[in-house]
Amino acid sequence: MKTNIFSLFIVCVTFQWFAFGQAKEMVFIEGSRYIPLYGRDSTVVEVKDFFMDVYPVSVADFNRFLEQHPNWKKSHVKGLFADKSYLPNWETTLADTETNNAKKPVTSVSWFAAKSYCEAQGKRLPTVDEWEYVAMADETTKDARIKADYNERILAWYEAPKKDFTIGNTPKNIWGVADLHGLVWEWTLDFNSVLITGESRKDTDKDANLFCGSAALNATDLMNYAAFMRYATRGSLKAKNAMKNMGFRCVKDAQPAN
Repeated sequence: MKTNIFSLFIVCVTFQWFAFGQAKEMVFIEGSRYIPLYGRDSTVVEVKDFFMDVYPVSVADFNRFLEQHPNWKKSHVKGLFADKSYLPNWETTLADTETNNAKKPVTSVSWFAAKSYCEAQGKRLPTVDEWEYVAMADETTKDARIKADYNERILAWYEAPKKDFTIGNTPKNIWGVADLHGLVWEWTLDFNSVLITGESRKDTDKDANLFCGSAALNATDLMNYAAFMRYATRGSLKAKNAMKNMGFRCVKDAQPAN
């Protein structure tokens, strides 16, 4: 009996440490069922509980990763895992992490590098469903897609030239997650699970040519232009591609996978 009580105590302490120890960098996302933009016959998707980074990975964060994993440096990475646009001006390791540059989200990172970074932290990239589930919230509502101003605000970001790329400059949504909109695009684990293809797609280093026409086939909300843009961007990329406005953040399962 004493052993069982002691074991229960250890479990409780461990859970509290995990829940609150992660609070500074991650927030708990309570899973639920929702209808994503793309789904066959309005298929309802179930998202399980997980933790998500409050902010995207910063330049300083990725620089520390490169110091510990030099195989991902610009000068060492294999072409199979990163194209020529990967980490421009990072010939070895970033030198100016003491400047404001360190507070910016890291970009021009391939999917392979982003995935490796998250795994090195004991985390992973979010799935498309997880990312969209959290991103459909605004400051007060978990599903703000029915609000006209929700999509208008996101589209305004797409239309206006970005001047400030500092992390934390956009408001946190109801989950406590910031910068999902209004900063940079973000990689997902299954970024090409919904393919949106076009004849204009080419294997090139120019970011502009990575975009292709979006498709409305099987879409559940034809007026959600902001989401169309995200799906179109993901569908136009290859895992080795790196874009100057593409970053990432990590997530962690709330419970160990079975």
